[in-house]
This record gives sequence, C-alpha cells and structure tokens, in this order.
Amino acid sequence: MTPLHTNPLFGRLADAERILVSGAGGGFDIYAGLPLALSLLHQGRAVHLANLSFSALAGLPDDAWAAPDLAVITPESAPHQRYFPERTLAQWLRGHGYPAVVHAFPQTGVQPLRAAYAALIERYDIDAVVLVDGGTDILLRGDEAGLGTPEEDLTSVAALAALEGPRHRLVVSLGFGVDAYHGVNHVQVLENIAALEREGAYLGAFSVPRTTREGALYLDAVSHAQEHTPEHPSIVNGSIAAAVRGAFGDVRFTDRTRGSELFVNPLMSLYFAFDLPGLAARCLYLDRIEDTHLMRQVQSRIAEFREDVVARPPRGFPH
Repeated sequence: MTPLHTNPLFGRLADAERILVSGAGGGFDIYAGLPLALSLLHQGRAVHLANLSFSALAGLPDDAWAAPDLAVITPESAPHQRYFPERTLAQWLRGHGYPAVVHAFPQTGVQPLRAAYAALIERYDIDAVVLVDGGTDILLRGDEAGLGTPEEDLTSVAALAALEGPRHRLVVSLGFGVDAYHGVNHVQVLENIAALEREGAYLGAFSVPRTTREGALYLDAVSHAQEHTPEHPSIVNGSIAAAVRGAFGDVRFTDRTRGSELFVNPLMSLYFAFDLPGLAARCLYLDRIEDTHLMRQVQSRIAEFREDVVARPPRGFPH
C-alpha cells in the first residue's frame, strides 16, 4: 500500500533512473509533460523527451535521424520552418540550462512507431516511459459519444502496450475539459477513470501549482512557445497555463479561439496518472490498429469500428 503522503505516480518511478517522457498526440503534447519531466530532472534523474510530431520532418537531413522514424531535434533544427514545437521546446530548454534535445516521431501506424520507440529506449537504456496527453481523449475506450482526436494518442498507446523492455509504462493526462470542443463528453471520461480505479490502473491525480518551480517554468515555456509560434499557438497548453495561473471561465489568450466559449477551470491543471498496460487493455479497438503502418490506416480502422459499435449516450454533469 502507498502511504497517503506519497504520490503514487512518483512512487512507481522511484526506482527509475532513465526516464522517457513522450507526447502521445502530436503538436504541443510534449509541453503537457514538461512539469513532470522537470520535476524528475530536479530529482537528479536522466530524463529524455520525445513527441509524436506534426512538424515537417521529411525535410530533415540524414544526420538528424537516429533510426528510422526517430529524429533528433535540437535548437538549430530546420530554421526555415515556422511551426516546429519540438525545436521551440529545445530552444527554451537550452535557454534555461537543460539538455536541449527533443526526439520526434513522424505520424505513422503502430508497427513503425513501436520500432522507433524500441530504438529510442535502447539508445538511452530507458527503464520507464511516461506517455503524455494534453487533454483526455487518450482515456476513451471507443464506445463513448465522441472520441475527440484519438488516432495519434491510441497509436502511441498501442505502440508501447506490446513493447517489452522498460520496467514501467505509464500514462498521464493534463488538461481535463479541453477536449469538450472536439466532442468529448467528460462525464464519460470520469466514468472511465472510475473503471480504471476498480481495475487497479488509476494512480491518482495531483495539481501543477504556479507557486512550484516546475509550475512557474511551465508557464514560462508556454509563453515562449506562444511568442515563437504566433500563427498557431497551442490552445490546449494555453488553456492549461491559464488554469495554472488561476484564470476561470471564457479566457482569451489567442485569436484561434475566436467564436468559441472556453471554460478554463482548476481541473485543467490536474495530472491524472495511469498504468499504461491497464489503460490499453480497456481500449475496444486496439487490436484493430495493431498491424497498421500508416496513420491513415489507423484512421480508417477506428472509423470502421465506430460504424459497428453502439455508443454510450452522453451524460451531463449533475452539479
């Protein structure tokens, strides 16, 4: 039994010395893992960063590739590209004295992504992987009223679920509520978390306070990213950062949300943590995407599954 004063997520990572923190869903997802990664770095662990990428990786030179589908991004990578969250994060890391490398995976199916993860894990002798979702669609099993944008998230889950090697494989979700704008019903998210608790796969939740070193650095990193990617700032991390600052309600931090009513609130600043194999076991279509090589195959397999499944009706919060 874990004592109440001990965080179960950090308890699971207590014996891990070389930890990979990886963004599951592309874009700026890796930023949602930054507070956790920085906390582990400040504890003296060796932490490596990766992200399933929406950046244009195909134009990178040959020496940027450590293995097939595994790019090594530094502050100098692809200076001509305006949108490159992995490079922007590497630049912020260098400016603050942290190791300034972020690995990037192109959008592929499960099989090539698993091989790329295996190469990265072998490269650094990783003994724990923490997969990060900015949002909650990674927690959906497939029969919910809406799935949000699950393709990249669940490709990452499937790639790691059957991968042997690391002692610990975990999932964290930061940004509860942001996927409502992609059709996710968060009562069903809570229902899924309750089921994961019953099955022993839920590791609890904890907040990212702005008064902590890691919380303050996260806010700085998000501001830096917004400044350096003004045409496509992260709505997810902008919402989380606003919540960490104590903002509430319809908060404006980018013109990209014009016409939408946001509901920034303290739940967005909570990390929800899970055992990855336990989470993967509840996904109803993971076997359907197992043999995929292309992201469009993943998309079509999920679409076919949704045609067959009877979706649970959405529910409203009773409070």
